[in-house]
Amino acid sequence: MTRKYKHHSSELKLKAALEAANNQKTVNQIASNHGVAPVQVTQWKKHLLEEGAQLFQSKKKVKLRQAHEDVGYLQQQIGKLTTQIEWLKKSKECSLRQEKNVDRFCR
Repeated sequence: MTRKYKHHSSELKLKAALEAANNQKTVNQIASNHGVAPVQVTQWKKHLLEEGAQLFQSKKKVKLRQAHEDVGYLQQQIGKLTTQIEWLKKSKECSLRQEKNVDRFCR
């Protein structure tokens, strides 16, 4: 039997997390009002409290973090391409040697 998961809107998640953060109602009350599990409300509250500060970060910090991630990805790609170029160079040298019958056993 396959289990179908509910997908909740971001507005519902925010509303429930804010209510939980205000501590005016219990997590069980909030969960029953929104039709979700209490554990889910607790997770959304935790996520809001941990990640909420990022909403007010300056755009420079966000762009800087993204730039660092991009640099890491590009360095990885450069490494891959360099390896491929070296392999192709060796492969070409081997094929040229075989054509001239200089070295019959290329590695």
